[in-house]
Amino acid sequence: MVRISLPSTRYLYSWSALLSVGLIWCGPSYAQSGDLPVLPGSNSPAGNAVPAPPTAPAVPVPPVPTPNAGISRPAQGVAASVPTVFADASYVLGPGDRLDLSFFNVPEYDGERQVGIDGTLNLPLVGKVRVAGFTVEQATANISTAYAPYLRTPLVTINLLALRPIQVGISGEINKPGAYELALASSGTAGSAVQWPTLIDAIQLAGGITDKADIQQIEIRRPQISGSPQIIRLNLWDLLATGSIDSDITLRYGDAINIPTATALTPGELTQLSAANFSPDAIQVTVVGEVPQPGRLEITPNAPLNQAILAAGGFDPQRANTDQVELVRLNADGTVTQRAIPIAFDQGINDETNPALQDNDVILVGRSGRAAFGDDVSGVLGPFGTILSPLGLLFNIFD
Repeated sequence: MVRISLPSTRYLYSWSALLSVGLIWCGPSYAQSGDLPVLPGSNSPAGNAVPAPPTAPAVPVPPVPTPNAGISRPAQGVAASVPTVFADASYVLGPGDRLDLSFFNVPEYDGERQVGIDGTLNLPLVGKVRVAGFTVEQATANISTAYAPYLRTPLVTINLLALRPIQVGISGEINKPGAYELALASSGTAGSAVQWPTLIDAIQLAGGITDKADIQQIEIRRPQISGSPQIIRLNLWDLLATGSIDSDITLRYGDAINIPTATALTPGELTQLSAANFSPDAIQVTVVGEVPQPGRLEITPNAPLNQAILAAGGFDPQRANTDQVELVRLNADGTVTQRAIPIAFDQGINDETNPALQDNDVILVGRSGRAAFGDDVSGVLGPFGTILSPLGLLFNIFD
């Protein structure tokens, strides 16, 4: 009797487990490489494999529209080159600013957008989000908060592409008070700094100061996010006296500039003001009466009365009253003043005999007594005036 010794059940289980692991490890390798054994008389692996059913023809799937389908973006793997501008961290966004938005891991939401007239950005999925009145950092936080319910990591980056022109108001002793728009300048290269308009830029745009301007106490009221405006007081005399540009500060959106009226200016101060680049290039006055070239003239601001008379050709030596002239002035409140000014060509600027002129002043040069008498006689005699004219010529010769 032959006794056959069989392995114990424990060893059978061990060999079974090893065989299963081997098949699992080898199976994918065979399937991927196509190296499964082929049985004789069979064209398929393992001989018993069921042939795969024929594949159905592919049906084209229409593309899903993306939120920024009309916005061009760099190809995948190409770094975006956005021509941004540099503004300080305190810059407050407003209608007209152009921004570039980038969303982390959601490139289909990226794109350029402009702040609307209502101060909002119209964004995909969340709609309108207000950014006007906020800094770039604050606007970024607002947009991230709006996307928090929809995105796992709502990380947003905002770059400034173009800044809106700023609007300021200017009042007081200025030739053309009102509201003005000043453009911001930049070199146009990526990351270039913005050149902000200055106080003098605004004064020049508004026609320059008047001759009554007190440039030592200019006041600017600047709006703040907190609500209470910042009051800035400036003295432009420092610029004229020393050339320091510290008082020519840059302006911001909504600045209100006021130039007060000076109580008194010395002749030297008037001359210095008229030479400044924030004074008008010229003023217009009218000289009428007994001058060779009557009419409207352009002279430098705060020019003396004597200069206007000389610009009109001086006095007519035969007819002009060379002792005094009449100065007619239209005041800012609508009233008109007229006063006689004694003429003294040897005097500098002074209010009595050689006052500084203002825009639209009128100078009346009257007739001398002899010219007035001759005109009266001519009017009375009429046709006989032609007979008496040689007598008048004799009087002029012996005069």
